[in-house]
Amino acid sequence: MLNTVVTAGLGFFFWMVVARFYTEAEVGLGAAIISTISLLALLSKPGTGVALIYFLPKTEKPVDMINTCFTLSGIISLIVAAVFIAGLDLWSPALGFIRENAIFLLTFIFFVFLWTLSGLMDCIFIASRKAKFVLLKNTIFSLLKIPLPILLVMFFHAFGIVGSWGVAVGVAFVISLFFFLPGAQNHYCPAVKLNLDIIKDLWRYSAVNYLANLLIASPALILPIMVVNLIGAAQNAYFYVTWMIASLLFAVPAAISRSLFAEGSHFEDELRINVRKSINFTFLLLIPAIIILFLSGKWLLLLFGTSYSANGLMLLRILSLSSLFVGINSIYISILRIKNRTIELVFISGFITITVLLGSYFIMPSVGIVGIGYIWIVAQGLISIYAILAMKIRQGRSIRGTGDGF
Repeated sequence: MLNTVVTAGLGFFFWMVVARFYTEAEVGLGAAIISTISLLALLSKPGTGVALIYFLPKTEKPVDMINTCFTLSGIISLIVAAVFIAGLDLWSPALGFIRENAIFLLTFIFFVFLWTLSGLMDCIFIASRKAKFVLLKNTIFSLLKIPLPILLVMFFHAFGIVGSWGVAVGVAFVISLFFFLPGAQNHYCPAVKLNLDIIKDLWRYSAVNYLANLLIASPALILPIMVVNLIGAAQNAYFYVTWMIASLLFAVPAAISRSLFAEGSHFEDELRINVRKSINFTFLLLIPAIIILFLSGKWLLLLFGTSYSANGLMLLRILSLSSLFVGINSIYISILRIKNRTIELVFISGFITITVLLGSYFIMPSVGIVGIGYIWIVAQGLISIYAILAMKIRQGRSIRGTGDGF
């Protein structure tokens, strides 16, 4: 939870600095590139992150598993980034300038590689129950990236935002690899390794989880790319900053549900108790936070500029309310992961993703970015109703002795 507060809070200041030193169009393009890198990094982890959290506490060869996941995902990230660059005119014409500059192109591919491995690093720390290293790593990243946009603004324009973010990722990852990871995993030494037996074991569990992860994360990563291509870079700046502030709320259930998943992987017999605690804790934090954000949202957006407040306030309020639904859904998704109910997991995440992306695509040109908020809260709300009913039904079966609970 402290990691969530630190990274989200410092991320807020990073984008506030960016908004003061870059034009709205540059902010929109920079945000779209960072979202693209994050999406490609997600594609490059074929379920390895979830599999590490689930299997690392149980394996007899933890070092081999870590290095195999690093190597496999690293190779895939380079291929995925190269494919994206080759088809840039098809995926996102607005970002075509990346391919026109050799430095931008190579840096973009390298940042995809770094962000892929950085995400796996967090999963290793969580699996090892060493969350303090997640906090240290992400604090270094979050602090380092704040002053860099000021240094790079004169030379790289929109790519200066991306460069600031990427350099900070690289420094935090190197420190984690050589100092934090050996403290989380005894006898760890980085190496290029592909253990096919480990890959087979991981793939059996992670194949469907990979699809689910991709679906769950896709809206937040694809929407900025859609906005910049459909209604322009400036509108994407308003959308991305608003979404980033709302993500301060989304980060609460995300952190709690990841902890629930890690604890459930260790102690599944205590799942019912931990689910109840997770739900209570989520709402205890979210409800006052929503009230505060509702009252202070206008002033928070004004820190970025008057145009951000004028264009993003309604969207921010809608997204704030939706965090209650996001909280329920995040906890239910963790239950499905622990119980290995992957088909249901894919159904839920697929419904949200398809509804949000298709709905936003059609409503955005006529309503603007606020339309994304309407579609988002409806999709999350419908799945929350389903999740509550499903938990009650399974809980009833468990009490009658005809099911395993949840």
